[in-house]
This record gives sequence, C-alpha cells and structure tokens, in this order.
Amino acid sequence: MRMALRRIRCLIVKELIELRGDPRLFGIVIMAPIIQLFVLGYAATTDVKNIPLLVVDADHSVESRSLIDSFAASANFVVVDEPTDTRAIDGHLEHGTAWMALTIPRGFGTDVTAGRSTSVQVTADGTDATSTGVALGYARTIVAAYSAERSAARVGRQPVLPVDVELRVWFNPRLESRDFMVPGIVALLLLVITTNLSAMAIVREREIGTLEQLSVTPLARWELIVGKLLPYALIGMVDVLLVTAAAVAWFEVPLRGSFTLLLGCSVIYLLSTLGLGLFVSTISQTQQQASMTSTFFFLTPMIYLSGFTFPIENMPEWIQYVTYAIPLRYFLVIVRGIFLKGVGVDILWPQIAALLACGLFLITLATLRSSKRLA
Repeated sequence: MRMALRRIRCLIVKELIELRGDPRLFGIVIMAPIIQLFVLGYAATTDVKNIPLLVVDADHSVESRSLIDSFAASANFVVVDEPTDTRAIDGHLEHGTAWMALTIPRGFGTDVTAGRSTSVQVTADGTDATSTGVALGYARTIVAAYSAERSAARVGRQPVLPVDVELRVWFNPRLESRDFMVPGIVALLLLVITTNLSAMAIVREREIGTLEQLSVTPLARWELIVGKLLPYALIGMVDVLLVTAAAVAWFEVPLRGSFTLLLGCSVIYLLSTLGLGLFVSTISQTQQQASMTSTFFFLTPMIYLSGFTFPIENMPEWIQYVTYAIPLRYFLVIVRGIFLKGVGVDILWPQIAALLACGLFLITLATLRSSKRLA
C-alpha cells in the first residue's frame, strides 16, 4: 500500500510539472476562473432595474406630474422620453429604446381631485417575459402607492378611488418565457458549434503533421482560410435551418419577420463566430488548448454578458461598455426582433452594422495572425 501511494504521488508530481511546463494551459486553468468570477459576479443578477420608461402625459396636471415623479424617483425606472403623441410608443418599443410606456389620459387630474375612478395605461414590451412581469409588478405598486397617498391626503372627504392600471403587452402577450429563450438559443448554438469547430481548424493540422504539407502547396493565405472556414459556415447555415424549423414547428415560437433577413443576418454573424474560432486556433498549440481557450475566455463570458441570460441594462455601467464588443449581443437583438417583433432592416440596421463590423474585425485579425507556418 505504501508503495502504491508513493507511485501515485510521483504521478501527481509529474502531472503538475507538465502542467507548469505549459504556460498557456496553466494560465487558462488558473486565470480564467478568477477573471470570470470577477466579471460575472457583477453581471450575473436577476434584479430588474433602470427600466427605460416612456411617458405620454395628455393631462399635464399637478396630479399627473406627481405620478410621473413617482416613477422617476423609483430606482427601478428611468424616464427616457416624454412625447406628446401615443404614436411614438410604437417606434420606441420596436427599437428597444423603451421597455414600457405610461399613458396618462386627459382629465386624470380632475378625476383624482374629485375622488372619481380613473385609470392609466401601461404598455410593455413582452419580449423578455420574466423581466416584463417584474416590471409590470413594479408599475402596479407605484400606482397603488400613489392612490393610497392621495386618499390619505383627503382627510374628512370622500377617499380617492384606486387608480386602475390598464395593461397592454406587445410582441409576447402571453408572456411566454419560451418565446424569448428559444430564439436566443438559435444564436447561442450557432456561436458554440461554429466557434469550437473553427478553433480546431489550424491546430488539428499542426497536431497530425499536415500543416507542413500545406506550407509547400501553392495555396495563398486567404485560400487556406476560406477552405478551412467555408465547410463550417455551411454547417452553421444547416444548423440555422434545422433549429429555426424546430423553434417554429415544435415549440410554436412565432416567426413574424422575414426569414430571408434572418438567413442574411446569420451569414453576417458567422463572420464573427468563425473569425473568433480561427483567432483562437492561431494562439493555441493543441486542440485541448483551443477548446479550453474558446470555452473559458470567450464563449462563457459572451453568454453571460450578451443579454442571453441577464438583461444588459441591469449590469454595472462599466460592464455595459464591455458588452459592445460581443457579437452575440447584436445577433440576439436581431433574432429576437425578427421572431417576436417582426421588424426589418429599417429597425435593425444599427445591430446589423455593428455585427458586420465585429465580423470583419475578427476575420481580419485572425487572417493577420495566421499563415501556412503557424508557430
């Protein structure tokens, strides 16, 4: 038994020495968890706050202003605009610049002062069912507190009847969380599959010894890259077709927008995922390194910081700036907008342009780092 323990101890020491001798792998297993804990510890929150709120005040009375101030004073809402026409609500909710809209009707102040029953309308973007449900609860609480405050102020007179809240939920009226998550899974699967596959492209050639053979062929650098990435791009597009068909036919997620636009944006998105995978392959020496680097340093942070799991608006401001460098952030807005909102290029062009810029940057960076003789 003693000899067995000694042999096991020697083997453990050997493995640790080998791990220390591979600084890249050592950095992944030591530094990656620390970095992820630090960043995700701030970003991973289920709190719903700083909800962009649109206010349409048709009354312009002291009472309506007081209600608006109650929303503005709450830590959960941020009033982003106060248009004079309810038609402005459509554009704000479609563009995502506001999550909710509060509409106060004309005569609201007179009814409250007289103690008569009245109501306000709250229109919500139901795309993210969970966050919307929480936000609607906040709105009801604020309106109820406003009614109670007005009733308490009418000492010796008829109390104010409760102010009703008329709810309208757009894009996902049943607040089905599945309708929000499934389109996001389309984007997530495309990222994980194509990034991991392309990350192995150059590394596999090096490990099996065929990279040297490619170096003596007349292939140009761009031809090598296109030849390596195009098969994975085709696999990615097949995955898009399969997953979209399953989302619509099996999970009954509505596809309200253009399927052609979805395919076109998926092609642009593939520039980012394949470029990222190729970049990982140029900084890795083995397939194990490539897999761990893509998973720990890129894929996991992207999933948590892109808005797939936690709303970006709830994250600390400095992390929100970091999310602008994540392609998945833009594609999630695109795919959810096409599925649930049915919007087109006129609404999604900022995300499409940002996604294209990310893809061109990653492809260019990976190309500059790659060559037939990667060291």
